[in-house]
Amino acid sequence: MSERFDGRAPDELRPVTLTPNFTEMPAASVLVRFGRTTVMCTASVDRNVPRWMDKPGNTRGWVTGEYSMLPGATDPRFRREVHRGGLSGRTQEIQRLIGRSLRAVTDLEKLGPRTIYLDCDVLQADGGTRTASITGAYVALALACETLLEDGLIDEVPLTDSVAAISCGVVEGRALLDLPYVEDSAADVDMNVVMTGSGRLIEVQGTGEEATFSRAELNALLDLAEKGIGELTAMQNAVLPERLHF
Repeated sequence: MSERFDGRAPDELRPVTLTPNFTEMPAASVLVRFGRTTVMCTASVDRNVPRWMDKPGNTRGWVTGEYSMLPGATDPRFRREVHRGGLSGRTQEIQRLIGRSLRAVTDLEKLGPRTIYLDCDVLQADGGTRTASITGAYVALALACETLLEDGLIDEVPLTDSVAAISCGVVEGRALLDLPYVEDSAADVDMNVVMTGSGRLIEVQGTGEEATFSRAELNALLDLAEKGIGELTAMQNAVLPERLHF
């Protein structure tokens, strides 16, 4: 297969690293790097649940995500959204995606009446920030659940599977995996895929950018994503205790 601008094959991930316990204050933290894209993911445990869940007899917990782009993550500087009147539609959509993705592999009954917040802060953006966030946030969630188990606050790890995410797209007629900004901005088709470690799909976001795409191209992109997520799952397992492998 012919190489891309950065020397990768079409089905090759950027260099990926997952560094757990990057900070000390939250229940768990992970620094995730997909090439130049860098995201700090933290998991914080709150003994309460959202007000809409806080009803007599409730025994379920909640997992939710928050996402932000730090000012120095881009050039030119990204203006803080708090100074722009509130969260953009893009940020809200990514936050909901992170929450949905993590809840899909969490048994909220086993978690018990508490909330785990997954905060994903982009330190440097070069494409694929939402997929890096989900991949790192899962590791942070798993480590936080391990802490809850060790502290005797839950009886068993409330996870049913792992989850990771990756971008892919069609650029100049070629299906490519894990797009940095230079490829993402030129893509005819842009796709984000969220998948469990066992290969079940959670979300597929695919868009033709002033273009259309065929069923065959869709299948090719999903095949690329499945390969990439399989590799990401192995990387997640490499930094997690064996009892957190699925």
